[in-house]
Amino acid sequence: MTDAVQLRVALAQVNTTVGNIEGNAALVAEWIARAREAGAHLVVFPEQTLPGYPAEDLWLKRHFIDDGREALEALAREASEIVALVGFAELGESAVHNSAAILAAGEIQGVYRKALLPNYGVFDERRYFEPGTSPALIELNGALVGLTICEDIWFKGPPASEETRAGASLIVNPSASPYQRGKGALREAMLVERAAETGAAFALCNLVGGQDELVFDGHSLVVSASGQLLARGPQFDQALVVCDLELGAIEPAEGARVHTLARLDPSPKPSGPASEPAPTLGDEAEIYAALVTGVRDYVFKNGFERALVAVSGGIDSALVAMVATDALGPDRLTCVVMPSPHSSLQTQADARTIAANLGTELIEIPIEDAMEAYGELLAGVEGAGGSDAAAGLAAENLQARIRGNLIMALSNRSGWLVLTTGNKSEHSVGYATLYGDMAGGFSVLKDVPKTLVYRLVRHRNDVAGRELVPAAVIDRAPSAELRPDQRDEDSLPPYEVLDRILEAYVEEDRGREQMIADGLPAEVVDEVIALVDRAEYKRRQAPPGIKITPRAFGRDRRMPITNRYRG
Repeated sequence: MTDAVQLRVALAQVNTTVGNIEGNAALVAEWIARAREAGAHLVVFPEQTLPGYPAEDLWLKRHFIDDGREALEALAREASEIVALVGFAELGESAVHNSAAILAAGEIQGVYRKALLPNYGVFDERRYFEPGTSPALIELNGALVGLTICEDIWFKGPPASEETRAGASLIVNPSASPYQRGKGALREAMLVERAAETGAAFALCNLVGGQDELVFDGHSLVVSASGQLLARGPQFDQALVVCDLELGAIEPAEGARVHTLARLDPSPKPSGPASEPAPTLGDEAEIYAALVTGVRDYVFKNGFERALVAVSGGIDSALVAMVATDALGPDRLTCVVMPSPHSSLQTQADARTIAANLGTELIEIPIEDAMEAYGELLAGVEGAGGSDAAAGLAAENLQARIRGNLIMALSNRSGWLVLTTGNKSEHSVGYATLYGDMAGGFSVLKDVPKTLVYRLVRHRNDVAGRELVPAAVIDRAPSAELRPDQRDEDSLPPYEVLDRILEAYVEEDRGREQMIADGLPAEVVDEVIALVDRAEYKRRQAPPGIKITPRAFGRDRRMPITNRYRG
């Protein structure tokens, strides 16, 4: 290749559903047509487009792999006058591979197999796949394009380096890169580094949408060989990102040999302008959008028509109600208020105000009579001794369990999903009641520290331009209101200190001495470590929740329950 080649590349950041092979294939067909109408030579879809990501142990089922292959072969017929790169699970001669198929001229022209399989954090790809060993190229209108999948470009070196040594001037990368706070900026910086190292342009198409605990933020990218940002997809929305590239020749290095899977000359008719880079969201807006996306997709992809939230007048349930309203619409959310004798008039009034401000249905179920009935039943039980403190704690938990029982009964009766309201700080130290406030189907704030909860509520109020959540809720000292004049700080360190320790211990794996050296008080560090370790059994019984930090509880952070190591 001597002259510059003009290529129009489209990145189809779509929202697939795990296991919905037929629906995902229809989605791909629709977006291939959109890319063709936009005049793209090449359209790139996210990693594992057809099975959905992560399909987990579905990938172990031979018939699941076969169904995906059948759908891929049918889908190939949709690729005319355009080249499509579509992710699927491929059954090789002796193993399953995380692969991307090149579809063009109505056929599967070739297949690239992912080389670097992540096996850390939320990833278990070595459980399911064998790595590919062959870097690969396709030739489009005379331009050499290198193929990679997600992790393949997160580290310096092959396969991208070998493909550019063989003359590739563009590296394309279907991805399923899960969201965590600030991940988009890291992704952009990584692509700039790869461009500087290889001298090639890079185009990354990322998945968008929620899948159980994971949220994918889209934020697809194209950077030039010089590291200039050329295109950026929106965060948390489906989009077709169209970018025009002028690719010059890269002289192959001596001895560089990479297999060219296909030589294709698509001849689209350019239509419309290329995409402008989408703006990025600020910190609170980004996190809030991730929570909305996670709730929306968990509810709708699992077939629920409505959700329930127990609203107490506190800050956590207020945030969950806000997120759920934005995710589902006010007509699909019911707020439930369950006052006890310890509930203040102010918090109950605030709970009603929040529901009214959000425009949701409100149900009130006072629990005083139920508390008295349970008390009478337990008073007649002999042999259940214990300290006065234990008896007091049991009474407090009883209130939470009555509420959990009632809201789950509403769920059973209606088929609606219960959204729990506990935050990461509380889950970390066990400041939650099993079968009480932990009862439900999805934990919206499971990975959101308490101090961040306040910031997100203020952010949403600011966006609304009014107090959806009254200032009194934000300013009031946190309390579970399970006994008279109770405050969270009667049982816990101040949340500003607690969250610093939890970030160090849970997310950064820092030890006791390191935290003390950082200026955290030794006695509080010891207390928090003990609480976190002791609460592991509770967290195992918590519902799934949205990951937004580098180390979320559940599939991300995995610790033994039976464990005598301290520090």
